[in-house]
Amino acid sequence: MEGQLKPCQLHSDIVSQEWIDLKKLLDSRTENVILDGEHLTLAAVIAVARYRSPATFDSQAYTSSSRSLETLRSRLDKGEVIYGVNTGFGGTADVRNKRTQQLQRVLIRELHYGILSSASRDPKPSQDAAALPYQFDLSNEQLDTAVHLPETWTRAAILIRLNSLLKGHSAIRQETLESLLDLLRQNIIPIIPLRGSISASGDLSPLSYLGGAIQGKPTIRIHSKSEELYADTAFARAGLSPVTLEAKEGLAIVNGTAVSTASAALALHDANILSILSQIMTAMSVEALAGTIESFDPFFSECRPHPGQIDAAKNICSFLRGSSLIQEKDGAGHTLRQDRYSIRTAPQWIGPILEDLALAHQQVSIECNSTTDNPLISPDGRVLHGGNFQAKALTSAMEKTRQGIQSLGRMLFTQCVEIINPATSFGLPPNLVAEDPSTSYIFKGTDICIAALQAELGFLSNPVNHVQTAELGNQSLNSLALISARYTHMSNDVLAQMMATHLLALVQALDLRALKERFFQNIGPGIASIVADNWEKEFSSEETAADRANLHEKLCTQLQASFDNTVSMDARDRFPAISQSLRFILLDDPTIHMVSEPLKAIDKISSLLSSFLLETWRLCRDSYIAHGDATHLLGHASKAMYNFIRRDLGIPFLASNRLTTPNVERIEDPDCTGNLDGSAPTVGSYNSAIYRSIRDGSITQIIMDVLSEAKSRHGE
Repeated sequence: MEGQLKPCQLHSDIVSQEWIDLKKLLDSRTENVILDGEHLTLAAVIAVARYRSPATFDSQAYTSSSRSLETLRSRLDKGEVIYGVNTGFGGTADVRNKRTQQLQRVLIRELHYGILSSASRDPKPSQDAAALPYQFDLSNEQLDTAVHLPETWTRAAILIRLNSLLKGHSAIRQETLESLLDLLRQNIIPIIPLRGSISASGDLSPLSYLGGAIQGKPTIRIHSKSEELYADTAFARAGLSPVTLEAKEGLAIVNGTAVSTASAALALHDANILSILSQIMTAMSVEALAGTIESFDPFFSECRPHPGQIDAAKNICSFLRGSSLIQEKDGAGHTLRQDRYSIRTAPQWIGPILEDLALAHQQVSIECNSTTDNPLISPDGRVLHGGNFQAKALTSAMEKTRQGIQSLGRMLFTQCVEIINPATSFGLPPNLVAEDPSTSYIFKGTDICIAALQAELGFLSNPVNHVQTAELGNQSLNSLALISARYTHMSNDVLAQMMATHLLALVQALDLRALKERFFQNIGPGIASIVADNWEKEFSSEETAADRANLHEKLCTQLQASFDNTVSMDARDRFPAISQSLRFILLDDPTIHMVSEPLKAIDKISSLLSSFLLETWRLCRDSYIAHGDATHLLGHASKAMYNFIRRDLGIPFLASNRLTTPNVERIEDPDCTGNLDGSAPTVGSYNSAIYRSIRDGSITQIIMDVLSEAKSRHGE
């Protein structure tokens, strides 16, 4: 229909399909990633980069390459001037050079300018140079990996560069393509410096290390866990012959965006998973804050049909399915009629981020299947000089992704502090403690920790736009895509730390809700008995069951309110205060005229209730700490996450006795009696365990199972 909005692909659909494709590749031990220049998916990039899935060429892969190679040779035979083939490069392209093979070797060699950690074949200082007394090696303060790309990024870069060259616009020989593929087949992955690319004329220097590797250069270091390894040795062991680069081949290898694309693809994959987790955690926060599902009603998205908002609202609503903790809020008792912003506006906050991630996915996917070289040779034989090497599309994708990560962090930060703060948590104790607030501060540091992490996310979200003119003024515009991608990986890591910290607080809050529910289940009969024995026993027969039920309901309602309002008090003071608040209910009740000595009865009831509530609370609390389980109250997503953290990771409901430091006296005196196993868990220990599960992927299957289940119910 004219004027009707076209449907957009939802972010969750993209993530779900990518996960299905990735699992298919990983579950099949025989299926190869087929490269044809046109159909490389992000799932395939992940499979090859991180899981070493095998890659191979399509049967027709060389057809286009052969055609462009013939065109190049024909043009050179005619004496035509072609950039980077018989000219200089960049700012010195005005010089001419007929020694085409030497020119390609020189290009590769001169681009090996990156900084790496020291190795045995590096230049050594003079034997006579003595160490000065104030000399200190700063490399001792950093990891070796701080100066080179992760191996996975390089594997992805090789794959993407091969796919680009197979499009047949770069005039590269079959044996050169095969040699690049051999790097993956034989796991000969060069070590590439982390810094030094401005991603203008592509990632020139990083890609030059691929060119150096297939030449078998003794200066190119290879990733190896067991020894210091170089390309010449690795090629010899694998029985491979080094390649002699011919006209344009060196330029074809280096003049592209493959390293930026590789880093961006991996960062985007991780950000996509984290964005789904953020929606799951929002659903958990709704339950932890005793919120309502009303905020996710489809009517809101019908009125404002942004695809990201629709996607987020549907997901969160589905994640909450089956929850007994969500509330129907009516504003009674001067309580808030609606939830706080951090959960109520979550679909509107998350939605634009999901749309940005969907666009970033499209940009990176297109780049994986694009020719990013210069000059290009068209199928009709033209040699075209242009700028397909400029990686601004990737910068755009990464800037959106990184800023989205910061926004997700800001939302999760607010949710977490509102759960920890008794002024905003709707009845949770300060610092999420199970014991008396004056003696326990278990999650006090969590508030500080996530503030630090969110501040860092805010800094990292700044745009990478400090463009400098480079290379004799030739590269006056440079995308800085690889730098942007690197900082996006850093943002993913910081967000993962925040999520881990928040998840620990969430499951603690859910347990506290379950503890409260158990407590109120246990006190109902006791309260009824105390009131019946000391108040209702004097009622006349004309009193109806409805009157009794009405009194009991009012007492329980006030008890609930007082329980929530006294969360900051220690138990010995809290329950007398709660009992005192019930006096006013009895004084105002119409049945008071039936009681002969109402004030005396009220005093007695208050005293009995205080003792009864305190004793019952301590029994319930101690029992729950030992054997508590909140799953019967939780929604679909929360239950899956709760079980993963509590059972799979073995992280318990936290109380002081589970964070006990080993006894100092026993450490100092081995003869001291008592068992000492040396264990000393901290909140940080448990945060770290959850963080590792996010980074090592063990939580990912849980996340995707939750999403799959939710999507299967969207139509219900």
